[in-house]
Amino acid sequence: MTGSILDYQAASVGFVVAFMLVLLLTPAVSLAAWRAGLLDHPTDDRRLHREPMPRLGGIAIFAAIVIPAAALGNQHGFWGVMVGAALMTTLGAYDDIRPLNPLMKLSGQVAIAVVTVYFGVAIDHVTLPVAGVFDLDWLRYPVTVIWIVAIVNIVNFIDGLDGLAAGFCGIAAATFAVLSASLGRLDAAAVSAILAGAALGFLRYNFHPATIIMGDSGSLMMGYLLATIAIEGVLKTAAAVSLVFPLVILALPILDTSFVILKRLKYRQPIYQADRWHFHHRFSNIGFSQRRTALTLYAWCTILSAFALAIRFVPSHRNGWSWVSLLILGGLAFVAVASSVYVVYTLEILKLRRLRALRAARREPAEVTQTRTVV
Repeated sequence: MTGSILDYQAASVGFVVAFMLVLLLTPAVSLAAWRAGLLDHPTDDRRLHREPMPRLGGIAIFAAIVIPAAALGNQHGFWGVMVGAALMTTLGAYDDIRPLNPLMKLSGQVAIAVVTVYFGVAIDHVTLPVAGVFDLDWLRYPVTVIWIVAIVNIVNFIDGLDGLAAGFCGIAAATFAVLSASLGRLDAAAVSAILAGAALGFLRYNFHPATIIMGDSGSLMMGYLLATIAIEGVLKTAAAVSLVFPLVILALPILDTSFVILKRLKYRQPIYQADRWHFHHRFSNIGFSQRRTALTLYAWCTILSAFALAIRFVPSHRNGWSWVSLLILGGLAFVAVASSVYVVYTLEILKLRRLRALRAARREPAEVTQTRTVV
């Protein structure tokens, strides 16, 4: 199905309206949070901000999303998805105000995912390159629930640095909007564009130095929307690489969460236990500022998203790939791999050099003291 110009205009207008709404609504939510005393206090070394920060920015983001989504009408509604987003925002807001234990929080996420499946959002098949289409049959229900809950949590995990989650969600949603529109999934394209506008507009207040954080009300809701957009806009299509798109676009939080979970398992710590092993914490540990860390990770996300778009749009010929297409894809693949290697190099090699330098600096005063004692 190919959309009309009006369909694409609707998505563009939705992006602009959501962007403007979040600029107007966020200060009001911030003021209300200050007056109600709903502040995030830096009580441990995991917090990268050092001053109390108003929470519940996610409420402004959700309002900026649901208003233009509702105005687009039934054909662009995704009403089941909007119900799930409202429930996820409510769950996150409750956790921001009165923290839930991990099991209760996870149970709420699973329940909301089940409601979403009830409304008809489900991964009914998976298309793999070369292998073809696999019908999931009854497995569509548990697979969809697991997918939604997993993406919700990986986005929630990266929300520990000013602007990181908002910037990532804005980049990912904009990429999903383009892909969904090209695949004829105009409902998903419209919601993706709206989410991108709200997320990027929120950066006006959330990029370092932030004046408000989105809290779980924002990170859970935006993770939920990315998960459902990926299903409706990409995974349900017949594109041969439909599964590749979300995995590449969401690679940053997927890799971050996988790394952290493996570390916790290695040291026999509970998976839900908070720590300082996330990418943004590790960048901070080697001396990166919050701005530099966020911009570095934005660049990585953008490169990976560009590669996903290239996979979709670089044409191939019926009788094989042209050398130009192969050169473009190969070049972007190289840049994507090189950027990933750079992140690993920065976090691992520079970390080791920094630790060695710190150890050497500690040894020097001790050696000087011993020399003076001997003399």
